[in-house]
Amino acid sequence: MAIVLGVSQQGYYKWLKREISPYKHEVLLANILEIRAKFQENENYGVKRLYLELKRKYEYKGSLRTIYRVCKENNLLIKKKRKPNAITKADKEAQKSENIISQDFTAEEPNQKWLSDITEVPCADGKLYVSAILDCYDGAIVGLSMDDNMRKELCISTFENACKRYSASGMIFHSDRGSQYTSIAFREKLTKYGAIQSMSGTGRCYDNARMESFFATLKKEKLYKIKTELLSKETVKTIIFRYIEIYYNRYRIYTTNKNGYPPLVYRAMYYRSLQTIA
Repeated sequence: MAIVLGVSQQGYYKWLKREISPYKHEVLLANILEIRAKFQENENYGVKRLYLELKRKYEYKGSLRTIYRVCKENNLLIKKKRKPNAITKADKEAQKSENIISQDFTAEEPNQKWLSDITEVPCADGKLYVSAILDCYDGAIVGLSMDDNMRKELCISTFENACKRYSASGMIFHSDRGSQYTSIAFREKLTKYGAIQSMSGTGRCYDNARMESFFATLKKEKLYKIKTELLSKETVKTIIFRYIEIYYNRYRIYTTNKNGYPPLVYRAMYYRSLQTIA
């Protein structure tokens, strides 16, 4: 038989053994496929997120390496996608705020450090501009506004809505040096809520890397897959809102949080712990 198939005798028996024997990682593969099937966006889960979810949901005791091997054998590994570019332009004349964050994107409690930026999304009827605010404590997107322009009012509404929604004030607010953030109107709004402004250095993309990473995630996990240039701005708005508010904030594994808890789940645990102490 080996001669007929044109393979070595050793290779033939190895193949035959695989055909007869059950796949030793059958249960693990089934669990991985179940996780990926829960939400369409879960198909973007890499090995680390799968590992955290398997530990939490199925009490998985194996290694990352085993998960990687199973994913590779079953064509489930995630390919890297392109990264979006920032679009805000620095205001060279406006007074610049100090870089207080200094690439330290950690926080001990909610509403202590906020990061913000704007990105654009091509749609069938023009560009949609998305302004978001990320909380460094848990990775939650606490502020979100979308419009057909990127004027200062877009950033102002994002910030004020976030403050009202989470009863927040006194945070460090970090962004790039875009004219929206250096405008008098925006700085007056920061003052109203006691926020301390922090800004990235000119040409230093890593100074707001965690915020830019969120937009990269939004685009590679959702927007690049749906051909937004064929959809209306209103349709894309709805897609972005659902992705962030329903999936990202509440269900998506967030590897920076302990045990990978989703942002708002992790936040709720923090506030419950305070009630227990009290």
